[in-house]
Amino acid sequence: MGVLTGVIALGHPLAALLPGRAWAVEMRALSSAEAAALLAMIRTIAPHDALDDAAYALVVNAIDGDAAGSAEARGDLKAGIASLGEGFALMPEDARALHLKRIESGVFFRSVRTKTLMVLYSNPIAWAHFGYEGESFSKGGYLLRGFNDLKWLPEVPLADSGAMPIG
Repeated sequence: MGVLTGVIALGHPLAALLPGRAWAVEMRALSSAEAAALLAMIRTIAPHDALDDAAYALVVNAIDGDAAGSAEARGDLKAGIASLGEGFALMPEDARALHLKRIESGVFFRSVRTKTLMVLYSNPIAWAHFGYEGESFSKGGYLLRGFNDLKWLPEVPLADSGAMPIG
């Protein structure tokens, strides 16, 4: 029915993971406008300013795929997106957040939030953004692969660490 498209910025870490800078996700149940509103909702639920829309589009694709299976699910999803209002995708983030706060106890919001958490944080595109290398078992475990490699944390003085001096 619709297509969700975007372009990954040159030099972005995700560019190395994808075959090209342009991406597109074909929708089976949603129109392009509905997919854009859902993407804005998902970005508001899990805001990461530097995370590319491609990672969020995977969540939209998963929700769209779930809804494509039955007329009832498709109708519920479309009604939920319609309840966001005309122009939701174009609203500033703080206005979107206020709107979502009003519907956060509803089934539509809870189902989108659950799917967002499940799909967004379990895909390699987001992992690359956050610096997570994925599971370690297939690579020999963590012990010999940076278990104690915390270069991103500042050094803690021994006196502040709570460690007992040796000797």
